[in-house]
Amino acid sequence: MKPKVYIETTVVSYQTGRFSRDMVVAGHQQSTRAFWELLGSTLDPFVSALVVKEASGGDSMVAAKRLAAIETFPVAASSNEAEALADALMESKSVPEEFPDDALHIAVAATTGMDYIVTWNFSHINNPFTITKIRHTVEENGYVCPEIVSPEAFLGEES
Repeated sequence: MKPKVYIETTVVSYQTGRFSRDMVVAGHQQSTRAFWELLGSTLDPFVSALVVKEASGGDSMVAAKRLAAIETFPVAASSNEAEALADALMESKSVPEEFPDDALHIAVAATTGMDYIVTWNFSHINNPFTITKIRHTVEENGYVCPEIVSPEAFLGEES
């Protein structure tokens, strides 16, 4: 069985965006495009209604590219359990209260049994200070916490 990966919106944006002149961002974009090639064959990709909503925002032409990139991905369902877990993530300060959507990404992934959350959000999701708090809160609420990684984690020596 292939690992189930929750694709957070930042990954979709890096996949579909024009190449940046910023070397770090361009490197992230290149890694994302290599990671994208694994979706379907090696990894089972999922998004949520929140990812679809976020991807549809902004410039309509750019949004159309983001939506086209994820149109075949199954949508992991939000639920009352996911909402409660998102609240717990904010109450525990695992995710700042000002970023409820970040908490909901994590909660949907955890409550639907994802193996990984793939994100470029190093501010509120994927950093060593938040990951420990997130994992503790998710597990304290009775769920298995998905591994939180960037697309580069799947590239190994071939990146």
